[in-house]
Amino acid sequence: MQSDFWWQVIILAFAVILASSVRSFILRSEGEGRETAESRLRKMSRKGLHRIQFPISMLLVTLIGKAILQNLDIQTPLLTIATPLLLSLAAIRILIYMLRKGFSSGRLVKAWESIISTMIWLMVVLHLLGWLPSVISALDAFAFNLGESHISLLLVIKLILTIAFFWMLAQWLTKWIEQRVKQSENFSGSTQVALAKLSKFVLFAIAIFVALDAAGIDLTALTVFSGAVGVGIGFGLQRISSNFISGFILLFDRSIKPGDVITVRDKFGWVQELCARYIVVRDRDGVETLIPNENLVTSEVINWSYTDSNIRMKIRVQISYHDDPEEAMQLMLECANASPRVQHDPVPLTRLMEFGDNGIVLELRIWILDPENGLGGVRSEVNLAIWRAFKKAGITIPYPQRDVHISYANDTGLQQKDAHNE
Repeated sequence: MQSDFWWQVIILAFAVILASSVRSFILRSEGEGRETAESRLRKMSRKGLHRIQFPISMLLVTLIGKAILQNLDIQTPLLTIATPLLLSLAAIRILIYMLRKGFSSGRLVKAWESIISTMIWLMVVLHLLGWLPSVISALDAFAFNLGESHISLLLVIKLILTIAFFWMLAQWLTKWIEQRVKQSENFSGSTQVALAKLSKFVLFAIAIFVALDAAGIDLTALTVFSGAVGVGIGFGLQRISSNFISGFILLFDRSIKPGDVITVRDKFGWVQELCARYIVVRDRDGVETLIPNENLVTSEVINWSYTDSNIRMKIRVQISYHDDPEEAMQLMLECANASPRVQHDPVPLTRLMEFGDNGIVLELRIWILDPENGLGGVRSEVNLAIWRAFKKAGITIPYPQRDVHISYANDTGLQQKDAHNE
């Protein structure tokens, strides 16, 4: 009947108006107040939620309106078609939102967005045409038996889609947990990384088992298979598993954390990131080195900022025997105190170390609080200040000296000449 059609149009129009009004109200409420960098970032993160809210609001209104019209004995073919369309649109936007939040943007993410949209819309078209049951039966017909298990093409597709969905869900939850943990002030840096990595491992393990169970895979048979094959794989993955376990050891004993300044053998740099198998160390040249976690557990590691970021530096200088060492030591202290990176507590010290072959060896001992900013810069700054102060005071830095004795013979016999080379 004509009136039935217009009742359905009215409900769909009301659904569009109500969904738009809800979205506008939410946007206005978020726009109130002073705009800061944090609020702008929050708005960007909620943009995807607004895209999800619109089809879900329309779907709810459509379902309610459809139920009301059916109770009034009004036919609802238009709403019956609109329901799977809105449901598919909501599912696509939810999955794409989870995909974008869980993974870094790139070509692969965009490709998956296209795959998800195409597959869902294809299923909707098959459903509306009434072909979906026939397609499902055809996919289930392509099958073979493996022992007592019946494996079909439908089961394989279902398994792949289920694992992909739960994997994406686990990745999204992991990112959400990481953000919440990083925002918390109750955890240290290493504890935050440890909780994030542990939650990621647990969520992905749960996602795999839930996906296998949802796809209809017998988990008891899987345990027998994994026990037989796992031994062989375990030997091949021994080093990988060792690095993985070592990573958790480093996280929970908090011996190394992001931002630490470390030296591993001949590698010096700053810890940028702790990953499952390795850590990322960035040196002063901007080169990032991936060091396996096992090396950090089994070998000696110098952590310049483990318990205290204060470290002591020693700067040695030689002066001539003709100069006053006490005056030189005082000038060295003044140069150290003039540097903004040198700490005044503990105070800088100077020591007369030895009387060398070429001059008097003096040593300046200073403490710095920020080794993550480099050691060469402060050493160069203090050395340059000492050189200027010595030059102004007339204190000389001696050259290497050697006494050379030359013996030669002439007609009158052997003669010897002493030469003093400076």
